[in-house]
Amino acid sequence: MFSTFYHGTLRKYVTLFGTLFNDIYVNRVDSVHNVTNTIKVPLMYAPREKVLARLDSDPNLQRPVAMILPRMAFEITTMSYSPTRKLPTINRSAKVGADPKQLKYQYNPVPYDISFSLYIMVKNQEDGTQILEQILPYFTPEWTATINVLPEMGYKLDVPTVLLNVTPQDSYEGNFEERRVITWTLDFIMKGYFYGPVRQSKVITLANTNFFDTSGFDSIDAAVGNIVDPVDRASVEPGLTANGQPTSNASLSIDRNEITANSNYGFIVKLSG
Repeated sequence: MFSTFYHGTLRKYVTLFGTLFNDIYVNRVDSVHNVTNTIKVPLMYAPREKVLARLDSDPNLQRPVAMILPRMAFEITTMSYSPTRKLPTINRSAKVGADPKQLKYQYNPVPYDISFSLYIMVKNQEDGTQILEQILPYFTPEWTATINVLPEMGYKLDVPTVLLNVTPQDSYEGNFEERRVITWTLDFIMKGYFYGPVRQSKVITLANTNFFDTSGFDSIDAAVGNIVDPVDRASVEPGLTANGQPTSNASLSIDRNEITANSNYGFIVKLSG
């Protein structure tokens, strides 16, 4: 039933989220507010507990505080289907492939809300508030970024990231004066889509429509059972002159099988009764 495909969509969403917060700095100042040191805050994909456990247990990381904290980490916490953003299931988008007589097509994507948690871990409140003030003004409550979500189909997607809440937490080791780490947890929802496989089909170059008169029958089924002949027939095909101009005149058009999907063609309508 299922086919094998992979677009790397979730990985792109994770990369997008990390990119939003990978250029944050903390300034250290002296008593007269001159900047004495600027620290780029490291960012990693990991659960908060894993980062704290590593800081606490690995003796090789017990170095000066400025080399350990501040630090940020983030992770996906949940993913849930978003029915309010659902698109018509059978609608699809198409694009001309490498072969101009072939079309690539894909059905509408499925909407999912991806919940992220961003953890800010610092040793003092000043570092935490500096980092927060570089993040909060951009979320009102959402920030929208554009990603090249599916290059094969030429899709560029605007992805809103919504800030839901901010939660502070102090962790202690020993008495009140021996504060170990202050953690700020920021919860976000990224409104993304997941895309199905890309399929290929031939370009339709001829469409026929038959018209029937069933007025003498009680039902359509009765007409079909009596093999009613069509009273009129219409056919539509592309029209293109030898010099590449669209036309609706069949006598001026080249053979329809020589017209590619990305040609600037016209439409030739033929009626026969």
